[in-house]
Amino acid sequence: MAHLRRPVITRAADDPGLHERLRGIWETRPGFWGALCSVDHKEIGLRYLVTSFVFLLLGGLEAAVIRLQLAQPNGHVLAPEAYNQLFTMHGVTMIFLYALPVLSGFSNYLWPLILGSRDMAFPRLNALSYWVYVASGIYLYSSFLIGRAPDAGWFNYVPYSGKVFDPGINIDVYALGMVLLGISTTVGSVNFVVTLFRTRAPGMSINRVPILVWGTITASVGNLLAVPAVSLAFFMLWLDRQFGMHFFDVNGGGQPLLWQHLFWMFGHPWVYAIVLPAMGIVSDGLPTFCRRPLVGYTPVALATVTTMVLGLGVWVHHMFATGLPPVSLSFFSAASFAIVIPSAVAVFSWLATIWTGRPVFRTPFLFFAGFILLFVIGGLSGFMTAAVPVDRQLTDTYFVVAHLHYVIIGINVFAVVGGTYYWFPKMTGRMMSERLGKWNFWVMFIGFNVGFFPMHIAGLLGMPRRIYTYPAGMGWSTLNLVISLGSWLFAIGVLLFLINIVYSLKRGLPAGPNPWDGASLEWSTSSPPPPYNFAVIPSVASRNPLWEDRMDDTPKRTRLAEGMLLDHGRETIGTTVLDAEPDVILRMPGDSPAPLILTLGLSALFAGLLLHSWTFAGASAVITAIATIVWLWPEEQLGQTAEFEHERA
Repeated sequence: MAHLRRPVITRAADDPGLHERLRGIWETRPGFWGALCSVDHKEIGLRYLVTSFVFLLLGGLEAAVIRLQLAQPNGHVLAPEAYNQLFTMHGVTMIFLYALPVLSGFSNYLWPLILGSRDMAFPRLNALSYWVYVASGIYLYSSFLIGRAPDAGWFNYVPYSGKVFDPGINIDVYALGMVLLGISTTVGSVNFVVTLFRTRAPGMSINRVPILVWGTITASVGNLLAVPAVSLAFFMLWLDRQFGMHFFDVNGGGQPLLWQHLFWMFGHPWVYAIVLPAMGIVSDGLPTFCRRPLVGYTPVALATVTTMVLGLGVWVHHMFATGLPPVSLSFFSAASFAIVIPSAVAVFSWLATIWTGRPVFRTPFLFFAGFILLFVIGGLSGFMTAAVPVDRQLTDTYFVVAHLHYVIIGINVFAVVGGTYYWFPKMTGRMMSERLGKWNFWVMFIGFNVGFFPMHIAGLLGMPRRIYTYPAGMGWSTLNLVISLGSWLFAIGVLLFLINIVYSLKRGLPAGPNPWDGASLEWSTSSPPPPYNFAVIPSVASRNPLWEDRMDDTPKRTRLAEGMLLDHGRETIGTTVLDAEPDVILRMPGDSPAPLILTLGLSALFAGLLLHSWTFAGASAVITAIATIVWLWPEEQLGQTAEFEHERA
């Protein structure tokens, strides 16, 4: 236990000497090596955002080629095997390498700022989650170099992914790569859970945290429960393929349907993991442009948690056509219908916030409003497939493809782009171009709906999904041409977004600390924030601390410039779980190469397993274990806490 002491209650937040001292403590060392060792949550968040956007572009490029193949009947752009590989990697990229990591980027960057902390609870674990994520992406995409990319679809159903039907290493790359990605997701989720429960600003009780935090914490808990199921499935498949274990082989006493159960026990909660934080972005950004707090904060927070609770129990929603007993189908159908209720609560909250507010039609608001419309369309198409008879007619048609894209692209991407416009000034200190932003919105919005809404019609006309071509005369040719043209228009919209980012980084207007007049704590710091986030840890008294003086029923009690000064090393305040009463001083670890070294060891281990080099894999496992021990070896002044008696102002 460290030396007991009380934090200083100070009004010296503007003392230049204090800021200089804190900068020396928290700032990442310059240079390439410093960047590799950094554990700063803001740097890691930005890396997540940039890397996930790279994967978005790769997935979009794959989609453009796929749509070129399907734009006309009897397409010959891709051979069947090449199409299967591109189709599979498109799904893997968009669903696993883009959709959740981009939201992790926002949360990594913003959480300590909006929670009034100086970093995540486990900074080095945070860095590890990013490096392992990058390693898993490289691992999966390296298969293109040898022409052996995964080719059984992102869902990877057995027996098609078994050794008999797919004898190459394509599926081995997918199985091991997804296990590696699961490690990243798991350690990141643990970090988010502990960060919420232990590092909030004093006074930020559990009913005062922003909805973005509710969305991310709910997704994180869901991931901790769901990711082990799919990691087990992938490892069992790898054992089947390498050692003939017959987990999924019916000839050996296995159960092919077991794969679908394990996969969708993860897959359906994953849908909400990539939706709930996006909903949180809208719930926190939309009120700023409506000039009023969110209507129905408590119902929205409860609806967020309820959505994931129900989502963990509706995985058979994806298996209605597999011949399961009618009683079980009825149960899961009812649960699938019930999950619409909490989503409707969020929609009515957003609409009421707009209706009762004074909307300002800036670019982020346009993307948030467009998100609401696409959210409703995607939700309605999902609601339709909750009915077993309807699902049996639609399950293998392009109707489901339309629903999936309205969820993954419509809900996720529009919230992400709107959130980028909203928080770009905070991250860079510059505003994005409004004129280019409005062009960006309308091109993306029109292109998206032209590209993906006709998929519903194609599905109703009987066009099956997962096909690489189709004959003429089926009545799908015009629809597919429209779909392809719309998807390429949407891609132009994404290009406009990237152009706006590059332009604004160089020529954007200076933003100032709070250009949108936001209400949450991140807008109380400079833009971009200093390495230590807050010179003194603020004390919070409401959900909208920067708007308190405009609310007649809220006394002015939040203290931003007088709070708890911690300048004896990398320290932040630890608070109680529910009421956020200060109870410890948390000593935070400094920059370290350990997360990167551990990632390299894990990557080498998985490479050895893939190549059947058991000696290399064993040596890599030993190196990984040693790196873990060195990382966790107790260090003086590291990881210790100091208790203190809270002084009430």
